Amino acid sequence: MKRLGINIDHVATLRNARGESHPDIIEIAKIVKKSGADSITVHLREDRRHIKDHDLKMLCKKNFFINLEIASNLKMMKIAIKNKPKFVCLVPEKRNEITTEGGINLKKNYRLIKKIIKKLNQNKIRTSLFIDPTINNLMLSKKIGTNCVELHTGKISRLIKNKKKYKKEFLKIQKCAIFGTKNNIEIHAGHGLDYKTAKILSKISHITEYNIGHFVIGESIKIGISKVIQKFKKTIK
Repeated sequence: MKRLGINIDHVATLRNARGESHPDIIEIAKIVKKSGADSITVHLREDRRHIKDHDLKMLCKKNFFINLEIASNLKMMKIAIKNKPKFVCLVPEKRNEITTEGGINLKKNYRLIKKIIKKLNQNKIRTSLFIDPTINNLMLSKKIGTNCVELHTGKISRLIKNKKKYKKEFLKIQKCAIFGTKNNIEIHAGHGLDYKTAKILSKISHITEYNIGHFVIGESIKIGISKVIQKFKKTIK
């Protein structure tokens, strides 16, 4: 069964707009879980623009299946180990970006990432790397020792939304998914996904997990978060 992770960062974005406590992150997390999501993703950014340290602490304390996205530095690693989320995904992070713009640079940050992955694995936290879909990135991921990777699907998502040819990008993702699986790397997909893109990518059987956030929260304004999650569960089967 393919798994679905729901990112609730932008629930916190809405809450923070008023500097108050509504909508409540924990209450939304409960609804997300009850609606069938297999995990809940939160990105604790260094500038704390949406999820805050207290949010992470309470989500982990309540024993949700938390997939924590963090920048690849030792300070964030220590926060992860302290809170003990079920999963951690290392992502690139730039202060001025609106959203994550691409996969992590494994070659440039190889030694540091390897050190962080080793430490997280020692603390029994499943680790993943958010990477651009290339065979070279998968080979480096294998050497680093990660349990799985999340393939950046931003490019194919944009192509599909703009009604442009996407077959080349689809085949690249498929090739990476097959290569990763053969090398015992679990393959996830995420970024920019909507119903149509998720449906197309669901044809790649080697992808075992989808992480979706912005579209879910936006669509939920129209029809409610439970209905959106249930629709995605059917879409990726």
